[in-house]
Amino acid sequence: MARTKDFDEEEVLNKAICIFWNKGYNGTSMQDLVDGLGISRSSMYDTFTDKHTLYIKALESYQKKADQHVCNIIKTNGSAKAAIKKLLELTVDDLIKDDQQKGCFMVNAEIEVASHDDCVKEMICKSVQTMENAFHYAIKSGQETGEITARQDARALARFISNTIKGLQVSAKSIQDRAFFDDIIQTTLSVLD
Repeated sequence: MARTKDFDEEEVLNKAICIFWNKGYNGTSMQDLVDGLGISRSSMYDTFTDKHTLYIKALESYQKKADQHVCNIIKTNGSAKAAIKKLLELTVDDLIKDDQQKGCFMVNAEIEVASHDDCVKEMICKSVQTMENAFHYAIKSGQETGEITARQDARALARFISNTIKGLQVSAKSIQDRAFFDDIIQTTLSVLD
């Protein structure tokens, strides 16, 4: 008979996200996970198999929530340009509020792990495509209403904005100056005029 888990898997994944986000994949030991997750080593192995599988599940959980958040903002704002501005501002707000200057969990995974881990690389590519598609949808809608310039290709603009957000996330690991980020947001939005 299969044993029932005596812990909430989603709660454990949220803890794993925090641990990996703070220490990085390579900097996180199995003992860090056992200590930080609040479950036994055997429960961790029974549920997640190994550190890599747990890391992948943590990335998947994080990305699913992030994708839903981005898509909700894009689809619930009446104005395409307002939605893009809101996403840029929320990104900066979250980054500046983080006293530890961790940056973005997915971007950190891309920098640290993706170049030598095909599974992580595939997840990052999927994440980038989801973000790009969300911006493409907003820009295309804005171009159809005349709110956003049609002088430039909607896909190219979506890639530019997606890459700008990634740049903000990397910069936030060393910069906390709000004016720095506000300048980037204003310049990014000016490309849509």
